[in-house]
Amino acid sequence: MNNLIGPVISEKSMNEAARGRYTFKVSNKATKEGIKKEVEKRFKVNVLKVSTIRIKGRSVKVGQRMLEFSQSPFKKAVVLVKEGQKISIFDAGAKE
Repeated sequence: MNNLIGPVISEKSMNEAARGRYTFKVSNKATKEGIKKEVEKRFKVNVLKVSTIRIKGRSVKVGQRMLEFSQSPFKKAVVLVKEGQKISIFDAGAKE
């Protein structure tokens, strides 16, 4: 039942977190209902909506020899929580 892999920390996701939309990297087999239940259980919040996105894997050339590495595809979930509720792991860079 471990659908959540971890939070996605980026400039865009932190701006969305200020509006109550939190972004997580999730298992490829995770369903919206499973993600909703796990976020509610783990963070004690009320989830209003879950949106999922599949991110395509791509190849990246790195180094002086331009070696090619492939990144794995993954699934991302954006969770909208009830107004006034927060998930504490996204509060690290919050401006007050």
